[in-house]
Order: sequence, then C-alpha cells, then structure tokens
Amino acid sequence: MATETTPVTATGDVGNLRADAVYRKIKWRILPLLVVCYVVAFIDRSNIGFAKLAFSTDLGFSDAVFGLGASLFYLGYVLFEVPSNLMLHKVGARKTFLRIMVPWGLVSAVTAFMVSPGHFYAVRFLLGVFEAGFFPGVLLYLSYWIPSNRRASTSAIFLSAMAISGIVGGPVSGGIMDGMDGIWGLDGWQWVFLVEGLPACLLGVVVYFVLSDSPESAHWLTPDERRLVAAEVERDRPTGEKVPHSYGAALRSGRFWGLAALGFGIMTSTSGLFLWLPTILKDAGSLSVAQIGLLSAVPFVVAVVVQYLNARHSDRTQERRMHAGGFALVGTAGWLLLPLVADTTWLALVVLTVIAVGTMGAMGPFWSMPAALLRGTAAAGGIATITAFAGIGNLLTPTITGWLSSTTGTQAYNQLLYGAILGAGALVMFLLIRPARAEGTV
Repeated sequence: MATETTPVTATGDVGNLRADAVYRKIKWRILPLLVVCYVVAFIDRSNIGFAKLAFSTDLGFSDAVFGLGASLFYLGYVLFEVPSNLMLHKVGARKTFLRIMVPWGLVSAVTAFMVSPGHFYAVRFLLGVFEAGFFPGVLLYLSYWIPSNRRASTSAIFLSAMAISGIVGGPVSGGIMDGMDGIWGLDGWQWVFLVEGLPACLLGVVVYFVLSDSPESAHWLTPDERRLVAAEVERDRPTGEKVPHSYGAALRSGRFWGLAALGFGIMTSTSGLFLWLPTILKDAGSLSVAQIGLLSAVPFVVAVVVQYLNARHSDRTQERRMHAGGFALVGTAGWLLLPLVADTTWLALVVLTVIAVGTMGAMGPFWSMPAALLRGTAAAGGIATITAFAGIGNLLTPTITGWLSSTTGTQAYNQLLYGAILGAGALVMFLLIRPARAEGTV
C-alpha cells in the first residue's frame, strides 16, 4: 500500500498517475477551509475561559456556576452527536456543516447578552446542540477522501486547529477584552462573544459552496483522479470477520471501547486545558488579561509542531497505538506535576506546555484509528460515539472541577483529576487494543 512518499502506479484509465500529487491536491482543497472552521469552532467553544476573567465579577458568577455552564455545553453535544453523524452519512457533508455552523455562530454571539446563570446555562447548552457533529463529521468526511496509511498526518493537520485556536484565541480574546471595553456601551467580554461568534455563520455558507460531499462529486478532480481515490479508499477499508460493519456490532467490540476510553481521556484533558489555562496563569502571578492571552499561546505553539511530527512519524511507521497512548501518558505526567509548580509563572507555563504536547500529540494517531478498525455505519456511528463518550467526561468534569475549586480554594485537585482521567484512558486502551503488526493499523 502506498505511503506519503511512494507514488502509486495504477493500470487502465488511470495510467501512471501519481497518488501523492492527487492527495496533495485534495488536501490543499479541503483542509485549509476545515482547519479555519475548526479554529473558529474551538475559539467559540473555549473563549468562555477568557471571558470568565471579567464576567465572573461583573455578573457575580462563582467557579461552581462557571463549571456547570461549561458542562452543559457537552450535554447538548453528547445528545446530538451520533444522530448528526449518521445523518451526514446519508445527506452529505455540505448540508450537514451548513446546518451546524450558522446556528452555532448565532448562539455564540448571543452569549454576549447573558445576565444571569440561567441565561449562561441556556446558551452553553444550545451551543453544544448546534455544534454537535462537526468534529466527528469532519473525521468521517476525511475517511471518504484519504486512505488510512495517510490519515494520521492528515488528521493532525485538521486537529492542529485546536492548537492554532490556542495560539490566536488567547491573544485575540485578551486584546478584545482590553481594547474594546466600553465601546457602544458593551463590556470587553461581550465583544469577545460578538467578534468571535459571527464568523461561523459566514463560514458555514462558504463550506456549502466550496466543499464536495465525496470524491465522486468533486468536479475539481479529473475522472482519473476520482477513480484513483475511490479505488484506494475502498481497497483500504478494513475487512474480516472481526471488523464491525454495523453500529451495534461496533458497540459490542472491545477494541471500540479501548478507543472510547482513550478518546474520553484525550478530549477531557483538552477541555480542561482550554477552560482552566487562563485561570491557572492568573493564579500563578500578577498578570494582565493581555499578558495572560499572550502567554497562553506558548503551549500551543510547541504543541502544534510536535503534533504534526508525531503524526507524520506514525504514518511512516504505520504504528498508531504507541504514538497515541505514549503521548497521552506524557500529558498525564504534566497534569500530575502541575500542582507542584502552579505558584511560579514560568514553571507553570513549562508544565502546561508538556500537557499540551502530550494531549495534542496523541490526537493525530488516535483519530486515524477508528476508521481503520470500523467501516460503513459502524464508522459513522462509532466515531461519533467515541467523541460523544468523550463529551460525557467533559459534561461531568467541569462541574466537578468548578465545585472543587470553589470548595477548596485551589486548582490542585482539578489538575490531579484531569491527569487521572487521561492516564486511565491510555491504560485501558493499551489493555483492550493489542498490537496488530500484520494489519499495520494500530
């Protein structure tokens, strides 16, 4: 099977077409737009962590209120994620992404006008409802275009949007809060939601007109290129009696639940990093909101580089299990170490960088695994269920950590909890998914 550096020579109509050039063309067509969309999505999801630095005082919200509101986002997310992905499998990506992005942008912007905990809870729940399905939908969508031996580095490029959102989101949110405070009678935190929320509406329309639902409908590919991609993706689909083809069969597979466990850990750790990083830096020293915004970008700058390098190495070696689980354990070590250094700004920043590197470094290899182990409806529902299962962790942990922070007056127990969840997910994955050297998938 072809690798990123090996040209594919086909027979018949395809002739000596170079597969590398075809996939490079596909990536340049669909990935930049998907990355921008997910950067906006993650900023809209996580800018609540920066806005909290101001609205918690203005509106009188405690950490417990903030934690519950953050959790309710994932309640909406979990409830609608699987149906959304199953619908995408039927109606296509363009309509699905349009349906998702326009409402989420509007709800994110409306958050600027909340005045009570009830308003906060409602908009966060609705944001989760409308955003549900975008992340697993993109992962499923990429599996239509890219065979598994190329998918870790491709997924890493898309997933780099998380780190990019951390790089640009912090400084932009901090700058908006400092620079736009008082304009038109609105507080800086209100402008954060307005300025960062509305672009999703425009991007949803752009996605509808620019993307193609599948290689077969991509008129920007030549007929030979479409046939090559269709043949490679079909030939690459997992086969055999142990490969689940239906959603029910996936739920009965131990390997599926190994994936779900690690997904639970990775996504919970990611959520914790984005939600609490500004507060951790604020507690570590006397920094302005703008300074916190700039420093918060550092862990993600390092993470986005390591994330791609680890995924690229995973593609070259065709090994996923250690590339994902090993990095998750690095992130675990960072969370467990953080309480010991949280009072010193530069040490806290170093350890936060370790957490970001471990958590995000695991993502590319990890998210290439579900489509390599599942197919058909099992892949559509399975990928969504893994992210929904991870969403359950994100539903519970912000409420728990918010309560812990309010009750104990320290973030230390929060950090230990995130480390335990990430580490347990990695260990369960190692137990339930054994190396499959002959298959070259995990």
